[in-house]
Amino acid sequence: MTKPAILSIDDDPGVLRAVARDLRRQYGETYRVLRADSGAAGLEALQELKQRNEPVALFLVDQRMPQMSGVEFLGQATLLYPEAKRVLLTAYADTDAAINAINDAAIHYYLLKPWDPPDEKLYPILDDLLDDWQGSYRPPFSGIRIVGHRWSSETHELKDFLARNHVPYQYHDIDMDVEAEALLTDFQIEDTTLPVVVLPEGEVVKTPSPATLADKVGLRRQATEKFYDLAIVGGGPAGLAAAVYGASEGLRTVMIERQAPGGQAGTSSRIENYLGFPSGLSGSDLARRATVQARRFGVELLTPQEATSVRLEGPYRILTLADGSEISCHALIVAVGLSYRTPDIPGVERLNGAGIYYGASLTEVTACRDQDAFIIGAGNSAGQAALYLAQHAASVTMVVRGESLATKMSQYLVDRIEQHPKITVRLQSVVTDVQGNAHLECLTIRDLVSGTEETHVAAALFIFIGAVPCTDWLNGVVTMDRHGFVLTGPQLLVDGKLPRDWPVERSPFLLESSVPGLFVVGDVRSNSVKRVASAVGEGSIAVQFVHQYLSRLK
Repeated sequence: MTKPAILSIDDDPGVLRAVARDLRRQYGETYRVLRADSGAAGLEALQELKQRNEPVALFLVDQRMPQMSGVEFLGQATLLYPEAKRVLLTAYADTDAAINAINDAAIHYYLLKPWDPPDEKLYPILDDLLDDWQGSYRPPFSGIRIVGHRWSSETHELKDFLARNHVPYQYHDIDMDVEAEALLTDFQIEDTTLPVVVLPEGEVVKTPSPATLADKVGLRRQATEKFYDLAIVGGGPAGLAAAVYGASEGLRTVMIERQAPGGQAGTSSRIENYLGFPSGLSGSDLARRATVQARRFGVELLTPQEATSVRLEGPYRILTLADGSEISCHALIVAVGLSYRTPDIPGVERLNGAGIYYGASLTEVTACRDQDAFIIGAGNSAGQAALYLAQHAASVTMVVRGESLATKMSQYLVDRIEQHPKITVRLQSVVTDVQGNAHLECLTIRDLVSGTEETHVAAALFIFIGAVPCTDWLNGVVTMDRHGFVLTGPQLLVDGKLPRDWPVERSPFLLESSVPGLFVVGDVRSNSVKRVASAVGEGSIAVQFVHQYLSRLK
């Protein structure tokens, strides 16, 4: 954390050096001692500190300076740092002016030159002022700051991206947060350019894309090598498990994730049936732990990055990435998971990120605080989101097409939802329309049994349906079922026999696709169990088959 600053200003170089020397000797361990040779230079330094959100504890300023007196400087400096202590350094002849400044300009103290010995004439006074300042000091946030509109889809995208990649940030809503206006003023930013991101060192980035922001915050998107023993596409639980086991067993491993480690599971508010965590853990926490573990073993993680195609050249599987670069590997594990399909509801696409969100999007829980939230879906993720949102929203309504929650949801979640006083479940119902200008305002629900429709005021709608495999980039490469899920192992057999185009004299390994050395794990695999634990199991098991495959290449 940056030390608070003490700023000393004097136009006499000898005096300025002496002041800085004495200040550093007494306060250098706790404070940064800065100096300037004029009021103008001091204000310029303060502007830079303000833009970097760095604190200032005390001003020690000479009164007699050309162009700008000490009192004049302190008057302007107070606008930037009103809580900083203000001390005027004066000659005996300026005593009356200093006393008037205490009364009229809210200066805290004045010191006479010379101040020797400092142990008697300088430090006791400054100690008292600094102790008083520390009593009310609250360290400022020193990370990334975002200024945006509450209902902006671009703002939502940036917040969600940083949160899912575990990058700390502070959000300032231009419509609700006075600090947002202050930031725009400090950096001379027009609010027509929102959202803007202010980086810790003070750089302003206007309306950045997630990829641009990734480069700014130090996420890696380009590979450091051309060849890896194992490449993994997808960073959900299955991909992370494969990365940990692959790298820990000596394979040069790279993992490519298009959004953020954790996948859909990473957005879950709480996973309560994962072995070894009796109190449960959030999807974000699981993803963070697994990502740290993977990096500890030397996994190279590229995010946000996306594989757009794969081709085969002898023993090599060559991936083309979204930026046009290529990575080759001997073994490839596909763990791309699923994505939520946009439902065929009028107005949904227009309000995406402005009250309508896919998955839990827990960064937007404030959008429905003490208001009415709605959820479409009946799986475990939808159930966990309902329980989480009910802690903040006035009410939560789950809209479910089926006749029962228990068809797709674990019983422990069903029981808790049915007992929760804030959660209502609308079975055999669908959302047929959403309305709102700049953001979601209301929606219409149709009862499929009676055919009746009702319109409800809605602050937010979270969508957990229509999950489809992210396998378009594998078309024509591997064999899939009619829904786009990849067939593996025994699923490839035709009437109990290997397919004609199977190129090697052995049966496919359990998690191997129709391409030898290309393995598929997790939700994207045909007929897989859609649970976090099974995805982790498949990811770790796949590495054993990778070893067997690689041993046959030698």
